[in-house]
Amino acid sequence: MSRTASNMIRLGTKAPNFKLMDTITDHLMTLDEVKGERGTLIMFICNHCPFVKHVNEEIVRIANEYRQLGFGFAGIMSNDIKNYPQDSPEKMKEHAAKHQYSFPYLFDGTQEIAKAYDAACTPDFYLFDDELKLIYRGQLDDSRPGNGIHPNGRDLREAMDAILNNRKVAEDQKPSIGCNIKWKE
Repeated sequence: MSRTASNMIRLGTKAPNFKLMDTITDHLMTLDEVKGERGTLIMFICNHCPFVKHVNEEIVRIANEYRQLGFGFAGIMSNDIKNYPQDSPEKMKEHAAKHQYSFPYLFDGTQEIAKAYDAACTPDFYLFDDELKLIYRGQLDDSRPGNGIHPNGRDLREAMDAILNNRKVAEDQKPSIGCNIKWKE
């Protein structure tokens, strides 16, 4: 298992726009369509990565809880599907159904959106405020496959709760650790 850290781009960065195919609905979706009234979470995830598999249930729980509180969510898969066919749009659709994703699962076939966000790993989390300015990037929590810590979403939940309670999000943020994005040659 490779252990790649997220790039920790500058807080305050404006969310790059996108227009990507939602593999669940087979419709193109833009950032404005997934944007939440209180904030927006963009997650770079995939089907096969053990780090994503480890936190999948918690991601779904967070989306289900915080969507009701005014947050928008999108999962984006940017891996090279030629070399990783288990991440193909067809398999993404199956994966989303199996895990009951309540958020769009978008296919970034050109990898341009992953590059625009400077995404490095899966999972990689980007939380934007209501003006689509980056206020949190980094790990879901301290859990990793095999470290004995159960996923609870603590770091991400604290950032989202800060928004809900009109508090400043702590700037001391830990990078996410996961599989590297599988870039095309």
